[in-house]
Amino acid sequence: MSEAEKRPTNFIRQIIDADLESGKHSSVQTRFPPEPNGFLHIGHAKAICLNFGIAQDYLGLCNLRFDDTNPEKEDIDYVNSIQEDVKWLGFDWAGKVHYSSDYFDQLHGFAVELIEKGLAYVCFLNADEAREHRGSLKAPGKNSPYRDTSVEDNLALFAKMKDGKCKEGECVLRAKIDMTSSFMCLRDPILYRVRFAHHHQTADKWCIYPMYDFTHCLSDAIEGITHSLCTLEFQDNRRLYDWVLENVSIDVVPHQYEFSRLNLEYTVMSKRKLHTLVDEKLVNGWDDPRMPTIAAFRRRGYTPSSLREFAKRIGVTKMDNTVEIGVLEACIREDLNDNAPRAMAVLDPIKLVIENYPADQVEELTVKNHPSDDEQGTRIVPFAAELYIEAEDFREEANKKYKRLVLDKAVRLRGAYVVTATRCDKDSEGNVTTVYCHYNADTLGKNPEDGTKPKGVIHWVAAQQSIDAEIRLYDRLFNVPNPAAAENFQSVMNEDSLITISHAKVEPSLVNAKPEQAFQFERQGYFCRDNKDSQGDKLVFNRTVGLRDTWAKMGN
Repeated sequence: MSEAEKRPTNFIRQIIDADLESGKHSSVQTRFPPEPNGFLHIGHAKAICLNFGIAQDYLGLCNLRFDDTNPEKEDIDYVNSIQEDVKWLGFDWAGKVHYSSDYFDQLHGFAVELIEKGLAYVCFLNADEAREHRGSLKAPGKNSPYRDTSVEDNLALFAKMKDGKCKEGECVLRAKIDMTSSFMCLRDPILYRVRFAHHHQTADKWCIYPMYDFTHCLSDAIEGITHSLCTLEFQDNRRLYDWVLENVSIDVVPHQYEFSRLNLEYTVMSKRKLHTLVDEKLVNGWDDPRMPTIAAFRRRGYTPSSLREFAKRIGVTKMDNTVEIGVLEACIREDLNDNAPRAMAVLDPIKLVIENYPADQVEELTVKNHPSDDEQGTRIVPFAAELYIEAEDFREEANKKYKRLVLDKAVRLRGAYVVTATRCDKDSEGNVTTVYCHYNADTLGKNPEDGTKPKGVIHWVAAQQSIDAEIRLYDRLFNVPNPAAAENFQSVMNEDSLITISHAKVEPSLVNAKPEQAFQFERQGYFCRDNKDSQGDKLVFNRTVGLRDTWAKMGN
């Protein structure tokens, strides 16, 4: 199968194929144009994979361009985080990073050209008046009383705006199109407004800033973009996109194509709602592993390849739909099942004392890092007379379905010996604190000679050699599939979205784990070392995902 045949197909790629075959375009140039007013979320990851992926597959170029036209909400930290996210996902942009602000002089020139053609005017309606004149979906708008101002006066007024002689909100530059249009975006939209705000790229050079719909199409044209890919909410705005390009003097005329945005269960994608979560400290920042941001997925232990695979699986269509979060979780499970080394961690420890094992002996056991991938090698795990096991892995009595440690029954310790529990100690509340057992010294790597085979395998760590660790069990941030539909999305937040275990015990090899390094903790799930709070002697591991989808079992 050729490389072209291996590529995913969708309506956008079919358009590109036709454009190249017809000679409309000889090469492909795309762009990814985020606003630097927050961290990128997984919906942006879909757009990144689409734009950069198309450029890669067609041997074209993809620009990274910041739509930085609203300095009041933008920050250089967002600019830096976005660049990190794109590179972490495995992509790189063509040439230097682009900014819409790079073109402010040209954009201003195009605005002047529209005024000179009688296609733009300075309007002094206040917000309430402008809303009244705009009309509604059922009623046409009314012309502004400033619509017929002369070209000369409009040029002078726009120059006054540019020179900082107008107050914020006092006036705007509007396109002169059609106040009776059935498309609201064509009812004399705003092109420029006054903002006395420091800009992270242009400093204080400008006090007028262009609107997105005016800036975007012209930036595409200036950069020679062949296929401008946007989500469906910009579908109607394509008419304004085309109108601007048709009415200014510019050689390249790109075309905009729309695809459905990503809606993911149990998450919110609204930038406003994400800001609320961060600003009101309902989460611990933009990279809180419960957030849907790329930085959060990275911190939680998701891999670039798993997010790219997710984008590939959900595809690109024009149909709005909501993707089950299980699809995303399946991508990371499959990735980590193949690639994550195994390790042992005990989250709720009780002591297991092997009474017939030499009290002062510490044995070094060689354990495979992966059950089916020998290339991942082995590690040394200390074994001693006193171990920790999970509290849930022992019962005094149990039915045949319980495959763990039971009094007078045998179980295999992972990578070690077969042991048989004999008795246990309890605290004043009846909780088991210590289990006593005997081990069969002839069962390391093999079953007992009498032919009996233990029915269960449990994990463990040597008590004295184990390392204390904090384990963060992250779950879905919301407890309903569509939190955005709730009257108050904060009311449907999952109270158990983070459970912190302060005194877990982990095998000593994990002290060398690198930030974001993934492991499968035997029988617990997939975890990674936290890339922020896990420093020095403090070990912190974040749960990436469970071994299986427990929400599906609950019928949620």
